[in-house]
Amino acid sequence: MHIIFLTHYFPPEVNAPASRTYENCKCWVESGHQVTVITGVPNMPDGVIYKGYKNNFFKWDEMNGIKILRVWTYIAPNRGIFRRTLNYISFMVSSLLGIFLIKNGDLIIATSPQFFCGIGGTLFSRLKRLPFILEVRDIWPESIIAVGALTNCRLIKILKKMEVNLYRRAKKIVVVTESFKKIISKKGISEKKIFVNKNGVDLSFYQPNNHVNEIREDLGLQEKFIVSYIGTIGMAHALDQVLRVAERLRGVTDIVFLLVGSGATREILIQEKERKNLANVIFIEKQPKKLVPSFYAASDACLVTLKNSPLFQAVIPSKIFEIMAMAKPIILGVDGEARQIVEKAMAGIYTEPENEEKLEKAILRLYRNKRECHILGQNGRNFVEKYFDRNMLANDYLKILTDYN
Repeated sequence: MHIIFLTHYFPPEVNAPASRTYENCKCWVESGHQVTVITGVPNMPDGVIYKGYKNNFFKWDEMNGIKILRVWTYIAPNRGIFRRTLNYISFMVSSLLGIFLIKNGDLIIATSPQFFCGIGGTLFSRLKRLPFILEVRDIWPESIIAVGALTNCRLIKILKKMEVNLYRRAKKIVVVTESFKKIISKKGISEKKIFVNKNGVDLSFYQPNNHVNEIREDLGLQEKFIVSYIGTIGMAHALDQVLRVAERLRGVTDIVFLLVGSGATREILIQEKERKNLANVIFIEKQPKKLVPSFYAASDACLVTLKNSPLFQAVIPSKIFEIMAMAKPIILGVDGEARQIVEKAMAGIYTEPENEEKLEKAILRLYRNKRECHILGQNGRNFVEKYFDRNMLANDYLKILTDYN
């Protein structure tokens, strides 16, 4: 079977911890299938093209047997509606032109979160007369409405109609949470065509190692209790509360907050840190994927936060699986399905989203109880080994694709 995968982003490094798409595609190739990925040049989230890449109109690449066609896109940082929309539309148009370089295929998968990719998938399937599979990793447009990035009522109405049309045109819909399945079925879509395939983790890459590592030494934090946030620093992540908690805890000099990543709100938060003179907050630029496990290893507790919106109760941030795989305790500011997983695993402490008082209490609780940190971390590792091995989940995904009933 030849699977064509349309995605706005595909990892640039062979030795990087796999993105969901990369791990799935690698598994399918190893199972004897042909996989072609159509994607853009790596540049997210800052709109800066990665070293060694050029924004050519068409450029073939290969990674572990996966054929990759990188197409030209209008490059824009992951902030600002207008330029980001141009980026999405340009990718849709370029990818459609790229189909003439692909001679055959058996099915096309297009993945959200931005559904211009899904629109491209439907058009692609018509032109090539292939079954169309829609993968939903984020519910659009609700997710951008929830963070206040979209307020135009007329545009929202149009986007919602486009969303439902995509669901109807897909032969199958693959979602990453049980909650997404419920949300989509309530829009009049049959549950029989909706399949759940959750995110997981590369257990061979994310492995617990020595607690005191060179990152702690380089930062001069050998004896500190490090509370880290590692990932996108965006509008949805409510990280302003972390600065407020850091201000409340500035008298506890052993606690340090480490925020690693880039995104739309990073510069705003840095300015706020400087305004408040928060010496206990350290910002680190986005790191290569291969270094992410070392930053987890340097942490004593890891934050996973989102804004307090009903929509985010349906979200399972993939970083919870990485943190559990690294045997680190989670401080979870996300309700709903993510909370159910962490509590079932007994791998962390839930705090009400955007409740800085409860967040502060959770941090102090772990700071004062190193044994609890160890137990929660080990519980998490055991849990993901049993239920969220990404290779296992990739094989489950393949069964969804190869079952034509």
